[in-house]
Amino acid sequence: MSRILIQYLLPLLGPLALYLIYMSFQRKRAVKKGHDIPAIERTHVFWSIILGFVLMMAGLVTLAVTSGEQPGSGDYQAPRMEDGRVVPPKFN
Repeated sequence: MSRILIQYLLPLLGPLALYLIYMSFQRKRAVKKGHDIPAIERTHVFWSIILGFVLMMAGLVTLAVTSGEQPGSGDYQAPRMEDGRVVPPKFN
């Protein structure tokens, strides 16, 4: 669950949440000062979602490039029967 949160949800929803929090503070400030309440613009929401997708993809690419084993290292053992039960596949 934490992997899903860190790799997908946080980068995707983070910029949108920050924009909405910023707009709520701006609206409260405008009410206190008696100014017009700023609208939450669709263009800014769109760009915050796009930024979230870019951050999510950058995180996934970084994870794919910096982690894992080298191709061709290790031996693959196919699933097999041992003592009447199926042993799942694995890499050695």
